[in-house]
Amino acid sequence: MMELDPYSYAFHEDPYPTYGWLRDEAPLYHNERLGFYALSRFRDVARASLDHATYSSAHGTLVEDIDPRLLEASPMMIFMDPPRQSRLRKLVSRAFTPHAITRLEPSIRTLATRLLGAIRSRGGCDFVREFAAVLPMEVISTLLGVPDTDRTLVRGFTDDSLQRDPDTPVLPQRALEAHVQMGAYFRELVADRRRRPGDDLVSGLVAAELPDENGSPTRLTDPEIIGFAGLLAGAGNETVTKLLGNAVVLLARHPDARRTLASDPALIPAAIEECLRYWPPSQYQGRKATDDVEWYGRSIPKGARVLLVTGAACRDEREFPDADRFDVSRPIAIQLALGHGVHKCLGAALARLEARVSLETLLAQIPEWSIDESRCTRVHMTSVMGFASVPMTW
Repeated sequence: MMELDPYSYAFHEDPYPTYGWLRDEAPLYHNERLGFYALSRFRDVARASLDHATYSSAHGTLVEDIDPRLLEASPMMIFMDPPRQSRLRKLVSRAFTPHAITRLEPSIRTLATRLLGAIRSRGGCDFVREFAAVLPMEVISTLLGVPDTDRTLVRGFTDDSLQRDPDTPVLPQRALEAHVQMGAYFRELVADRRRRPGDDLVSGLVAAELPDENGSPTRLTDPEIIGFAGLLAGAGNETVTKLLGNAVVLLARHPDARRTLASDPALIPAAIEECLRYWPPSQYQGRKATDDVEWYGRSIPKGARVLLVTGAACRDEREFPDADRFDVSRPIAIQLALGHGVHKCLGAALARLEARVSLETLLAQIPEWSIDESRCTRVHMTSVMGFASVPMTW
């Protein structure tokens, strides 16, 4: 019998044999040692993702419960259930309208062109460290109003807060300290924007009003703004960084697909969806059962931890024929990799825009490249999978 251990470094290197076993042999899986249940088939994960009343996010979205003091110090939407989550999402979603996202494309393209121009003549780079980790940090920081001088610091906070030690659910001290430091940083930024508003998202959230249930105007609290800034800095950076790193490795493995995209950039959006499906940056979402529920003739007791294993669901052959084959022309009716239901990623359109512009620019400037996968290194984070380093030559 295989074990699903999200803290195993060996598992991080290749989780897909475990995922195949889960779907076929243990569609409702119970890990007694780590204290969680798991759903791994596409339709099961999609169904549970829509049922926020039964599968609550209010205790965090990891294997372990998050300390309630941390949840209240910087409350994040992904760690809430409606109606509180709905109120926050409605307010901050104004910054992510289709029009607002479209307006960002010229500046993202300029940034991608500048970053690639700086490394193109060298014939090689570490793609993650010199491009994939830099571009989303610049985009998110500009949106939030983080000064240029602080962006590497904030990136370090987000990386460290997600790090985990091998084979243990115990939160590392460095991750806890990074979470506290990031909260303190954004607390100072919010205070500064209250004194000196600017043309950025934090200033907009400080000033924004939304009617409460009685129709009276209400504003976000400082902890709510701090929580959203931390969420955007972390999730916005990590998702796109891992997506871009995954994409260049997959396209190096599949040069025919790469040539197709280089000759017809209109196909790039579909290729991005396949990269998300094939190697989702977020591999699972943790929930807590609010009632006894039954799956496959077995019960999940009220109060139990439940993992919705996106990484396994996206490779389910019941939903995707020949699911282990990378196919940039594959139609994907429902994309689970960026969330589903009330917790669908608020920045999904921005992530797709950054990925599309990055690949368009890369394939135009450097249409062919090689990657020595023996020199690539992966991150070891709580629910995020992808590359920390991708040495690339052309």
